Amino acid sequence: MNYKNETLRNALAAEYVLGTLRGGARRRYQQLMMESQLITETTWMWEQYLNGLGQNVQPVEPPASVWQAIERQLGLADDSADSNVVAMPAAKSSRPVVWQAIAGLATAAAIILAVVLMPATPPVKAPVTDIAVVTDAEAKPLWLIEISTSTLAVRTTANLTARTDKDFELWMVPADGGAPISLGLLPEGGQLAISRPDWFDLADIAALAVSLEPNGGSPSGAPTEVLYIAPISAV
Repeated sequence: MNYKNETLRNALAAEYVLGTLRGGARRRYQQLMMESQLITETTWMWEQYLNGLGQNVQPVEPPASVWQAIERQLGLADDSADSNVVAMPAAKSSRPVVWQAIAGLATAAAIILAVVLMPATPPVKAPVTDIAVVTDAEAKPLWLIEISTSTLAVRTTANLTARTDKDFELWMVPADGGAPISLGLLPEGGQLAISRPDWFDLADIAALAVSLEPNGGSPSGAPTEVLYIAPISAV
């Protein structure tokens, strides 16, 4: 797979998150996730997009007739149990046909989502040029940091356990081996946009780091306890 093709990469990530990428294709994608940080980051972003989309949709209880029709179509219901419902004729090999249709519709939905959720016109905010994913010891993402020419946009994941007694602080690790420079405290929920400092030059940065600090940040101006190191990757 040419995962550098953004359209293809987003479509496959959306299918994977929705669960419509199956069989050998799903296993190959999972293997690719272990080999490519770009694929892992794209998948993580789609999880955030789709989970957020689902949270904004109000649940709707379908009528009982809908479930009855589905059960009859799948051959799981006894039509004689409900004399008020008109029986639907069963097609040959109905079960494979139904599941093929469902899979096809789900795949189409994933591709449509990939198109709909991608902005049709250039966004007002500066485009993201680089990205860093802060992960824990089990490679679970904790923060996603999107870097543009004007901001560092930080988003928290559900894997992060918030601390009331401590704060997490973000640091720039200079490539020349100099002392880390603080970029501010990290959010422990939701998202935060940090203005990109004028001196923040990617060519001079080896990585980003996260430290655990007393409430309010480092008292010494240097990291107290470094927990995570996150490399920066071009989008």
